[in-house]
Amino acid sequence: MIKQNASNKDPNLPEQSHAVILLASGLSQRLGQPKQLLKKQSQPLLEVMTNLAMATNPSAILLVVASLQSETIQLGQTLAAQNNVVMPVINTEPEQGMAHSLCLAIDTLTAKVAQGLHIERVLILGVDQILLEATHLQQLLVGDNGIRGIKQVDSYNKVIASHYPKSYEITEKTSSHLEHTDDSKSIVGLPINIDYQLLTQWQPLLNGDKGLRSLIRSLSNNELSVVDNSKLSLDIDTPEQLQFAIKQGWLDS
Repeated sequence: MIKQNASNKDPNLPEQSHAVILLASGLSQRLGQPKQLLKKQSQPLLEVMTNLAMATNPSAILLVVASLQSETIQLGQTLAAQNNVVMPVINTEPEQGMAHSLCLAIDTLTAKVAQGLHIERVLILGVDQILLEATHLQQLLVGDNGIRGIKQVDSYNKVIASHYPKSYEITEKTSSHLEHTDDSKSIVGLPINIDYQLLTQWQPLLNGDKGLRSLIRSLSNNELSVVDNSKLSLDIDTPEQLQFAIKQGWLDS
């Protein structure tokens, strides 16, 4: 579990004026079990992603979890008890989609800002991109010379998003790498680093599971930069994807 000390923080990063929203209230209907509780190196994914968020030295981490998943809520409360920047946000209507979960987190964050919390940027991530690493989140926050895009990440970018292939197919030939079904298609999406004021302006426009992605596409090149990471195309939505990840040693059996 998370310990209340500096061991989870990256000493090379200053204290940030950013918050993290961890979207973890999906019902995992296709998978058939809560993906938040799948284990990676003996830790539930909710804890793994919270640790990655902690490594960015945020001012707040909002864990959005579903009211229907008591074990996930209990884990979120335990994580919050161990570090005062972690705050569970209970979603009583997770079936409404990712946009609803995000709106709940924005409401909570807005209330904290009204109480004096200083936030300039918001880092948003999901719970099931199991090959996500802390270095990628750091690149989203501070920039990296190796990024894809017209310009290097800088403080003027409204959104700094992740870029990766849209989909992959698990076949009998799939071994230690992913078989991407169409390299011409790609996603610009989570995890993202977004300007807090822009996020609050976008809140009324969020709808369903793709509202944020379509809004990101509306940005100009001067407002958007992306960081490439093909590993992010692997998420866990089906039993086949789960078994593939276990076979590769990426998740515990």
